Amino acid sequence: MAAAARGCPPAGSGDRALAELLLEFSRAQYRAKDGGGAAAKVERIERRCLELFGRDYRYSVIPNVHGEICAHYPRHIVLLERDAGRDPFESTVQVGKLQDLINRSKMARCRGRFVCPVILYKGKHICRSATLAGWGELYGRTGYNYIFSGGSDDAWADAEDISEEDSALRNADSQLFDKVRGHDIKLLRYLSVRYICDLMVENKKVKFGLNVTSSEKVDKAQRYADFTLLSIPYPGCEFFKEYKDRDYTAEGLIFNWKQSWDLVQQTQNYLKLLISIINSDDDSGLLVHCISGWDRTPLFISLLRLSLWADGLIHTSLEPSEILYLTVAYDWFLFGHMLVDRLSKGEEIFFFCFNFLKHITSEEFSAVKSQRRKSLPPGFTLEEICMLKQRDRGSTTSLSSDFSLGMESSPGAAGSFTYEAVELMPAGAQAQAAWLVSASDRESRLEEVRSAFLASYSRTIGLKAVSPSPSGAIGGLLEQFVRGVGLRGSSTL
Repeated sequence: MAAAARGCPPAGSGDRALAELLLEFSRAQYRAKDGGGAAAKVERIERRCLELFGRDYRYSVIPNVHGEICAHYPRHIVLLERDAGRDPFESTVQVGKLQDLINRSKMARCRGRFVCPVILYKGKHICRSATLAGWGELYGRTGYNYIFSGGSDDAWADAEDISEEDSALRNADSQLFDKVRGHDIKLLRYLSVRYICDLMVENKKVKFGLNVTSSEKVDKAQRYADFTLLSIPYPGCEFFKEYKDRDYTAEGLIFNWKQSWDLVQQTQNYLKLLISIINSDDDSGLLVHCISGWDRTPLFISLLRLSLWADGLIHTSLEPSEILYLTVAYDWFLFGHMLVDRLSKGEEIFFFCFNFLKHITSEEFSAVKSQRRKSLPPGFTLEEICMLKQRDRGSTTSLSSDFSLGMESSPGAAGSFTYEAVELMPAGAQAQAAWLVSASDRESRLEEVRSAFLASYSRTIGLKAVSPSPSGAIGGLLEQFVRGVGLRGSSTL
């Protein structure tokens, strides 16, 4: 049989492994406490992730075998400690102390999805989590999870899963928040996290009139005043149905933002902001979270991991097929993204993530720079970047029509978020860059990852056809898929 067309690598062990992963991912949501027939497949996925992490890093594992820490986190939570290669930076975090802080702080966040380090870059921990739990969850986690998950079972839904400590906390007085959020803050400080990027559109999540989650930006006691809070609202997974219905086209898809950014520009600018933060000169870590931490959060964690890899800065020994497997398996599957549910509703944020790689191939998204430019990037104003006052969005819906890119830092906070700290990367900066990986290599590496994803996705999950045009023509991206898997000529996709 002739070799596969360009954009579709020939079948091999890497392709088979990714296809098996996607098939497993599309059948059921991962839960750490589940066993049964799928357990062997999940174990293979977990072993593969540990092997891929071990290629470049010394690491420890925090056990979560039966979901005792968090039901929708990996059974083997990886703490990256040191790059085994050229990177001289090393994490100062000790796994025993970290595990103790996690056990104490897990109730502070929605669904027990605590602050978890997932990427190590220049000795800094890039972390993910859910947002803060509100009264509704802390005092009634069992009923809350049933309601919030649409009636499905959850790790907290069975009475035997509720520990004595959890029961005691339900009956605690008004000092409850001081206690649980105090533990959360201790965990953040231990991980040297200074910057918290909140992707939530709303200030609080409301179900049936009950505040079930909250956010650092509306903590009335200002417990998070020492952190730099960046409110960067991003549309929830439900809006990606419109992306699918528009033939998987993000260009021109605008969600009523004041800046009039479309989905492509918004995602690009947020990614630039995150890269700028982690590329700053201090040793501070970063936390990214949305509400539950399994849709918008993995989108940006995955894009960060792939972008830094494409620059040759992390996971340096991994091939495109291997970094793709790692981020799909670890950042999405093992951290509980509900792909089955999202696909059934047409909310294809998972597909959007990897198809979006075509929009971040240029050097303006690279973290490798010998100098940092001191000019504003197109599309940003100084007011948008440096706005210190809090804005009262007050929305309990999934979309706010009154949005501007803002930063909240409470009065008296330890250091304000200065303009230089959020300087984003303008186009045409290649003259300033000192590439380990050339700009053309970055582009080809990301394109190879994207092509591998498209090919495997089309063979396993596939895209849902949009309504055909009067001429009967196939949808634009479906047409690109056909070309991508070699059924037609090469694509310029």
